[in-house]
Amino acid sequence: MTAVERITLHVPFRERSRPWNDILVSEFGVVEVVRVRTNSPGLVGYGESLPHYTWARTTDESAARVVERHPAELMADDSLGAGLQMALYDVVGRALGMPVHRLLGQPMVRQWCPLAWWSTKMPPSVLAQEAEDALAEGYLAHKLKARPWFDVHEQVAALSAVTPETYVLDLDWNGMLRTPGEAIEVLRELDRQPRVGMYESPVLQSDVAGQKAVRARVNRPVAEHYNKALFPVWMREDAVDGFVSCNAGVAGTLAQGLQAAAFNKDLFLQIVGPGLTTAWTLHLGAVLTHARWPAVTCLNVYADDLITEPIEIRGGYARVPEGPGLGVTLDEDALERWRVPDGFTPTPPRRLLGFHLGDGRVRRYAGIKQLFEECRYVGNLPVQPRGASLDVREDDGTAEFDALYRQAERAPVWE
Repeated sequence: MTAVERITLHVPFRERSRPWNDILVSEFGVVEVVRVRTNSPGLVGYGESLPHYTWARTTDESAARVVERHPAELMADDSLGAGLQMALYDVVGRALGMPVHRLLGQPMVRQWCPLAWWSTKMPPSVLAQEAEDALAEGYLAHKLKARPWFDVHEQVAALSAVTPETYVLDLDWNGMLRTPGEAIEVLRELDRQPRVGMYESPVLQSDVAGQKAVRARVNRPVAEHYNKALFPVWMREDAVDGFVSCNAGVAGTLAQGLQAAAFNKDLFLQIVGPGLTTAWTLHLGAVLTHARWPAVTCLNVYADDLITEPIEIRGGYARVPEGPGLGVTLDEDALERWRVPDGFTPTPPRRLLGFHLGDGRVRRYAGIKQLFEECRYVGNLPVQPRGASLDVREDDGTAEFDALYRQAERAPVWE
């Protein structure tokens, strides 16, 4: 290798999901592309990652460490950072004329991997429109964030009304149902909805007894983010049905997948990014026997996938690329189209969020972090109130807005 280049992009979201993504996951739009050059003419590798989200960033030190080294010596080193490690596998695969999945040391077990459409927290009507797009684009699974500030029962009903029974909804609370007593009542009602596929993180991750209690009382699988320290406890207590595999490089992801398989536990891969990242995820899913739940890459939120030919998605599955390396081609024009200065961080405008509890009460927050923390950690609001909704008030420059925003910054305001 002769050089490592890092290029920061700000990739726009699709128009319908953009307002909600901007409130909740605006950093997903910042993509770092890593280009690795070699002393073989024309032999170049590419990787990408989300620098504000990834499990490990590519640093100046790791970039310098690989120069004048052979990529095959270092490609399995997870400490290099997500984008650089991906680029090394890509360039080695291209040099050998092999797809990445043949470099992972495990036999291929599937040529098509299940892939989920992903939605952040959205009103039921918007989710229904998202589902219609998902169906049109070949998806049959939908991963969505369930939160107290939207009525999950209304969300599931809206999605069910526009989808066939083969369409699966995977619901993720990130621990916001808090305790088994609060969670079980909500989940048992959702059990009656045929499209519901799994419950991810209904209670706090460390609450193994709570997870076991929930699992014993519901009839859908319960999934939790893989945690090395908790894994032996989960297996001893048989507290969960499977795992979310994320925040790991190649060695870490393969280890998680093999551990899950040893205990016959399913998992899904959650590696977020546009086209290169989705191809990368498919190569990993191709060799992990128990990666049987739909993977999440959030490919669908991007207005530009940054590759010249789209990933093929049909009947709920995405085809594993068979070309050399990642098997997809980066759109070089996109590098200039969306390029921003290194270190770029989106700066969202001031917004007041109004949590309508469905009973006439409204609580105002100065941003999503404050709302998230009060619902998850303070715990003095209902976990999943009926009729709940969220309104968003943009900064209109008035003194009234400024005064209310400053008041909410100090503490949430009952309206």
